[in-house]
Amino acid sequence: MAVQWVVNIYLLALGAFVLIGGASGDWFGLRRVFVLGLLVFGAASLGCALVNSLPSLLLWRGLQGLGAAMLVPASLALISYHFDKQQRGRAFGIWAGASALTTALGPMAGGWLVDNFGWPSVFLAVPVLAAATLGLALWRVPVAPDQSDLPLDYRGAALLATALALTAYGLINAQLSALTVCSLISAGLCAFLFVRHERSIDAPMLPFELFESSAFTGANSMTLGLYFALGGALFFVPFNLIQIQGYSALAAGAAFLSLTLLLGLGSAFGGDLIRRYLARQVLTSGAVIAGIGFAALSVPGVESRYLHHWLPGIVLIGLGMTLCVAPLTTVVMNSVDDAQAGVASGVNNTAARLAGVLAIAVLTGIAVQLFTSRLDQQLVAVGISSDIRVDLLAHADRLAELHPPADLSAAIAEDVSRLIDESYVYAFRRLMFICAGAAWLSALVAWVTLRLPEAHSN
Repeated sequence: MAVQWVVNIYLLALGAFVLIGGASGDWFGLRRVFVLGLLVFGAASLGCALVNSLPSLLLWRGLQGLGAAMLVPASLALISYHFDKQQRGRAFGIWAGASALTTALGPMAGGWLVDNFGWPSVFLAVPVLAAATLGLALWRVPVAPDQSDLPLDYRGAALLATALALTAYGLINAQLSALTVCSLISAGLCAFLFVRHERSIDAPMLPFELFESSAFTGANSMTLGLYFALGGALFFVPFNLIQIQGYSALAAGAAFLSLTLLLGLGSAFGGDLIRRYLARQVLTSGAVIAGIGFAALSVPGVESRYLHHWLPGIVLIGLGMTLCVAPLTTVVMNSVDDAQAGVASGVNNTAARLAGVLAIAVLTGIAVQLFTSRLDQQLVAVGISSDIRVDLLAHADRLAELHPPADLSAAIAEDVSRLIDESYVYAFRRLMFICAGAAWLSALVAWVTLRLPEAHSN
């Protein structure tokens, strides 16, 4: 649980503050917020490396998420501000490609650092990179003027951060039903108060007229669906590879290398496509192809070969996402005025981050239910006693990590282990079809909403 929260506290802070970070760029200047985000992220990383207790580590990880919440939307908004609409597709593609490549290289470099120098070295490397990036930002990034002379909507920011934090917290803790319900109800109340407040003031942090744009609403809805599907696959496929197929952690991580390389090398091309074809065609095609890829991941069984059973689906997902990532960002940023670039980027990043949290929470709950039901049926069918079934099913939330009781004979334990693997594969296949459905629903959203000229003003 402690390790889980070291990861989740970062995601919680990022999800809660990314929209505020985007809006802050519109108020205080994009480069200024980007630089501040770099400083916070670098200092927090240094703090993570030097702590000697879990509470302190969680605090610094949360501050890392806050820094990232300023960095990510500001970087996209800077691209939108300094490139005209004819150039944005390629620029966003290069941004997405660089992000994908660092995502692929990061875990490998981190693993090497941990193996050779210990886990603090991972955090110590970040301030060095942040300092280099800071130098480049101050040297090469022109200053974008403040977009508003009105004060920041602090009350709206507080309500929104609370609503998003409670939502993320409730979803992350989905296994704790009482806490989940309380968190989500409180999040809904804060969201209601946020909407009412934003509609009552002259300079809201989140102008709701943005959602009057069919392209803006459609692209963000599509982001939610696609990143839900991708988040689910990125979480459950490595689990399958390690627990069922017997891969090492490094091999399971490398299984997605083809997807990441496709995104990294092809995103500039994908961003360029939107200049030549309608966004509706590009995004619909990409989401359909990605959906086929997610569906293909339902093919592997208990014993499967990577090249024949896993790689085709992963490559199709990579191709589909390559067609979608940069064009989605381009549509979102082209559908708003330059003065609203920061908040538009924040909305899009909020959709992507919450989609990942939502995917893990919802799909984990579904997986446990499917796994438990299937395993119980299988155990009854082969005559396993009720005592053993009760003992096993009491820990079914471990999914494929579940082990037979130690007092079973070798033959029965082997049968139970086989049934556990088969039950997880049964659940996994249905999860991949859910991910495919989310991608295909995104394709439908693109086809329906991206018909107006604003979606294609590139």
